[in-house]
Amino acid sequence: MPSKLAISYARVTKSFGPLKAVDDVSLDIAEGEFLAIVGGSGSGKTTLLRLANRLIEADSGTITVENEDVQNVDPVALRRRIGYVFQAGGLFPHLSVADNIGVTPKLLGVSAADIAVRVDELLELVQLDRAAHRDRLPEALSGGQRQRVGVARALAAKPRIVLMDEPFGALDPLTRDALGEDFRDLHRKLGLTSVMITHDMTEAILLADRIAVMRAGKLLAQGTPAELSKSGDAYVLELLRTPRRQVERLNARLPTSGAA
Repeated sequence: MPSKLAISYARVTKSFGPLKAVDDVSLDIAEGEFLAIVGGSGSGKTTLLRLANRLIEADSGTITVENEDVQNVDPVALRRRIGYVFQAGGLFPHLSVADNIGVTPKLLGVSAADIAVRVDELLELVQLDRAAHRDRLPEALSGGQRQRVGVARALAAKPRIVLMDEPFGALDPLTRDALGEDFRDLHRKLGLTSVMITHDMTEAILLADRIAVMRAGKLLAQGTPAELSKSGDAYVLELLRTPRRQVERLNARLPTSGAA
């Protein structure tokens, strides 16, 4: 039996003036899947992501979320059922960590007592000490801590789908690596459908089940890394070669003895 679809794009186009940011894209994302959308700046990947929760509207084509045409769903209600993780956290600077995490449940009318319990659950889930962090303002947090709070906030209303726009891009390499692995574990543990935008092919290969490659608004290829390696598209193959070339260069420069 085929997997149920969480998100489906059918012949979707979006232009900004003369620029076709998304050009006749069709893409299905299965329930429970972790999909990475990869491409350079201006490839249309962020536009594609924002069309799913109607942060922007498509010019043509159909987008369904959990088998419902998004045009038939109130955009505010739609956004409250889909978690969204912004680059560099996107936290409200004047709100404490607890209040940032509790924003959506509060809008949904959840009681203050239930929100407090949920905040504590989520801080534990994203591995932040409750006593040390719940009353802090974002400016008092490190970049990695801010991004963990951003993930907690995205999960606060128990969404089944989480969209992430270059969520780990602004972090230092060690924090980025740890946070990526931690989110992958959360994805599995909570049974989420996760869609992540990244320009980093290594990150996509290590975290995602499947990768969609975009360039100049077009979807060039989609599949597992093994499937993409059979692509006939030169740009797709070049993207796949990049991580391997980096490893070769690292191996040439790093001493082999004494390595962990």
